[in-house]
Amino acid sequence: MNTPLSRRDLLRRGAGAAAIVSLAGLLDACRGGGSAPSASSTGTAGPGAAGKATGQPIKQLTVGLPATLSNLYPGQEAGIYNYYVAALTMEGLVYIDSTGATKPAIASSWSRPDAQTYVYTIRDDAKFTDGTLLTMEDVLYSLKMAMDAKASPNTASYFSGATVKQTGKNEITIKLSAANEAFEWVPSAADSLWIAPKAFWEKHKGQIGTAQALLVGTGPYRVTSFQPDSSVTLKASGTWWAGKPPVETIEINFIADDNARFLAQKSGSLDMAFGVPLGAMAQWQGLPGTRVLSVPDRSWAGLIFNLGVAPTSDVHVRRAIAHCIDRDAVVSELLRGQGQVATAISTPEQFAGVYTAQQATAKLAAVPQVGFSIEDAKAELAKSSVPHGFTTTLEYPNTGPQLGTAALSLAANLKQIGITLQVKEVALSQWLANLGAAKQPLRYMWYFNTTPDPAELVTYLLYNKPAANLAGYVNAQVDSLLGQAVTETDAAKRADLIIQAQQAAGADLPYLPLWWGKTLTAFSSSVGVRGYSSYTFESPWAASLYGAASA
Repeated sequence: MNTPLSRRDLLRRGAGAAAIVSLAGLLDACRGGGSAPSASSTGTAGPGAAGKATGQPIKQLTVGLPATLSNLYPGQEAGIYNYYVAALTMEGLVYIDSTGATKPAIASSWSRPDAQTYVYTIRDDAKFTDGTLLTMEDVLYSLKMAMDAKASPNTASYFSGATVKQTGKNEITIKLSAANEAFEWVPSAADSLWIAPKAFWEKHKGQIGTAQALLVGTGPYRVTSFQPDSSVTLKASGTWWAGKPPVETIEINFIADDNARFLAQKSGSLDMAFGVPLGAMAQWQGLPGTRVLSVPDRSWAGLIFNLGVAPTSDVHVRRAIAHCIDRDAVVSELLRGQGQVATAISTPEQFAGVYTAQQATAKLAAVPQVGFSIEDAKAELAKSSVPHGFTTTLEYPNTGPQLGTAALSLAANLKQIGITLQVKEVALSQWLANLGAAKQPLRYMWYFNTTPDPAELVTYLLYNKPAANLAGYVNAQVDSLLGQAVTETDAAKRADLIIQAQQAAGADLPYLPLWWGKTLTAFSSSVGVRGYSSYTFESPWAASLYGAASA
């Protein structure tokens, strides 16, 4: 696998010159009657719109993916691109639409009679991509597999303490051991549930998503071939309960090399390419018949300070390091403005429904900040246990070159105060393995939130229950605030608790937020996309595409 993180992976990118080394270059109400992901091919104006819709289906869509996938089932391999591929063929009880709202999928409606209980009415018209009719037994067994740590090691913990029962002819009730507001998103394919036939699960002993066990779901496409680390092909199944999708065949080629992906787009071999590199954005934008769309992707890049080892157990060391990175310059020069300085762990877009992104940004700015200042960095280091400096290493994954460039800039600034930072590029697999290492003082975090939950990454990084967080950070006030947020049913109050927890932790600096990212995706001029947003690719996204006439 060669792909950036979603929470399940942990759990699912130049050079510089003086001062910063100037860089040149992340209740009780019934939810029913919601609309399905549209299968219409009609294009509309707005983000992603191309030329006028032709009204004709797209015969084949060829996609370049900047990743190599060895398993298509996110329960087993949980990179963000695994989610994108699985979303074309598998569904959960609910899905997350382009605005971040939770809508019915295999459940035609649902209700929450109390804080610990979710009741779902299952569709009686859904079929799997192999043509078989969805049954209650299939749904129940898929939930069982989602809770199975062997079948779904990346997601099973999110159902911890939950019980599932059939409580009516087409009704399933999930009972939680304690109230958990984040559970609303768990039974979605953007989070932790992918429904497949019971017979399919049993035939492959729960080990699905391989070339020998091609995914079978209720989505608009069936997987017809999968060559691990090479490509996957999907064809419209004709069985989707929401209608016929506008694209007939999708061929996704795994092209991890940025230059190879660019050349494929330039030659006309690709209709769509994920992961346009920031450093090559101008070249991509200059390709004839190609447009590059940018959207906040709810990703977070930051530094993890290990509070369990010296010298980062010393807050003065942490502050000295934090003073040595100019985040404004990183965003404006390294990221070419395709990002936003992160002042906290939650991303602004995750507060949708409570605050606009602009309002959330203002709220999150109240988290204590450490500004760029070499003089302040020197003063902090002088107060520390290592006033004459030290040597340490910072690893970054080979899939994130911008992380490496930012680290080199940081290293140059740290050198001015007597700290030697050795920047090391490692394979993604090694970086993942080392992420939980208890001995490294300083580590990178590059994380893609998959849900609209503002507590998704916050809980993972700051909460000290049920296990220690990555920084080894313990703060009773933070644990109390996040514990309250777990059960708070008022969305606005919950949002404020999550922000308060980050404010309380901010002065201790267990993590240093760097930037909230944007994703760049290239489309040919013959392909339009409706309602393009940071959530588009976490539902059956090909249903949002349409054939467009050249301008």
